[in-house]
Amino acid sequence: MTERYRWKKLGKVFDPTESTCPGASWIDEFAQAPCVVPHDDFLRVYFSCRPVPDSDGQYTSYSTYLDLDRSDLQKVLHVSDRPVLPLGEMGMFDQFGIYPISVIRDNDVYRAYYAGWTRCESVPFNTAIGVAESVDGGRTFTKLGPGPVIPYTPDEPFVISGPKIRRFNDRWYLFYIAGRKWIVDNGRAEPVYKIRMATSDDGLNWHKHGEDLLDSRIEPDEAQASPDVIFSGGKYHMFFCYRRSRNYRGKSGGYRIGYAHSEDLLHWTRDDDRAGITVSESGWDSEMVSYPHLLQHQGHTYLFYLGNHVGRHGFGVAVLEGEL
Repeated sequence: MTERYRWKKLGKVFDPTESTCPGASWIDEFAQAPCVVPHDDFLRVYFSCRPVPDSDGQYTSYSTYLDLDRSDLQKVLHVSDRPVLPLGEMGMFDQFGIYPISVIRDNDVYRAYYAGWTRCESVPFNTAIGVAESVDGGRTFTKLGPGPVIPYTPDEPFVISGPKIRRFNDRWYLFYIAGRKWIVDNGRAEPVYKIRMATSDDGLNWHKHGEDLLDSRIEPDEAQASPDVIFSGGKYHMFFCYRRSRNYRGKSGGYRIGYAHSEDLLHWTRDDDRAGITVSESGWDSEMVSYPHLLQHQGHTYLFYLGNHVGRHGFGVAVLEGEL
């Protein structure tokens, strides 16, 4: 039996429902899918948030950032006063939301990959992955076109989302999720999605691997999301989250964080028991943990993650005791 990783939870980092952001009507609740990009003087954390829902109860989602103290990952230095990207215009794939977002630095340019949301009639939404760039240090981004860089295709027909961008050996890797089916649970349409991967030489022209990276564990219709990968100790480590297809908005079927490892990024061995982090006995992450993001910083490995209600009350951080 393999030994579990040991994570020490440091606590919540940011809660938009408790923080004052003057004039920021576009951020009322949720701080979802944290993605950390180190700078010389701070750590910039991109996340997605929501204003109050409209009169029909519909949400939109924006992405923004905050900066953390490099020596204290729970000390917020600054919260941006604007989204990093505008929503798309009428009829575009990202008209109603930009969530989640994943940012990487490429020399002096920062590139963002994000899921754009459109509303549907038969099901609540559909998503595809767009790309944008920043030349002002990652404060604002410009879309590289009005359409997605990774759209849905005949073999991936809907819900192309959850991008996590990484570079290994001078090659770009985009881990993402692809929809498999919609199911109806208590009269509500719910998506089932699996983890996939695409590769690129330039980060713009992508080749899809075309297969699910992970087997299902808890049920065939298990939904998997937020695959983040780092290289350590001679192999690749993936932390991701998964949930049941039905009744997943509470503790019993809600998101949990899983783990897998690989030597070639194509073939993965899933070992969720080794993940080493789960819900707390009480508090902000007592019902679910999800959307993990890995950061190697000053000799330590950190895990940023969401708590209850998929980040309605923000995100927290844990530090690994030992090494991967």
